[in-house]
Amino acid sequence: MRIEITDGEIATAEVLAGVKAGSDGAVCSFDGIVRNNTRGRQTLYLFYEAYREMALEQMRGLAEEAVARFGVRDVALVHRLGRLEVGETSVLIAVAAAHRGVTFEACRWLIDTLKKTVPIWKKEFFVDGAVWADGEAFPSDLSAGVRELDVVGGEKKV
Repeated sequence: MRIEITDGEIATAEVLAGVKAGSDGAVCSFDGIVRNNTRGRQTLYLFYEAYREMALEQMRGLAEEAVARFGVRDVALVHRLGRLEVGETSVLIAVAAAHRGVTFEACRWLIDTLKKTVPIWKKEFFVDGAVWADGEAFPSDLSAGVRELDVVGGEKKV
């Protein structure tokens, strides 16, 4: 298993190659990238922070649970911290197994569970403000036209 939190770029090809083995029939991956907008708001960049030790421990636990729950052979979980620009990878998950079905299921479960439970926080910076985002879908009341946190002054504006 490869469980990692990094401040630098994620080496996607290296991570994917590292989970492959001769007994595998499939590797499923999730490559979470910074998009240029969220609900009509133009994204400038994202900033990720974490409680590293706890996050790594919980990520290891999730990988072990995925192996036990889905019967996959190997898991890689790599998350990046710091400032990320549009188009950069923030999180990479790779799951290897003899059959494709369990790799899809495990990969989806891993990203959904990681976003909800692991102490990694994302702040989204927009042209019109910034907001700390949780692991759920973007709140509808923070779509274009409504600002939760002004980048300059820090006060709430509607």
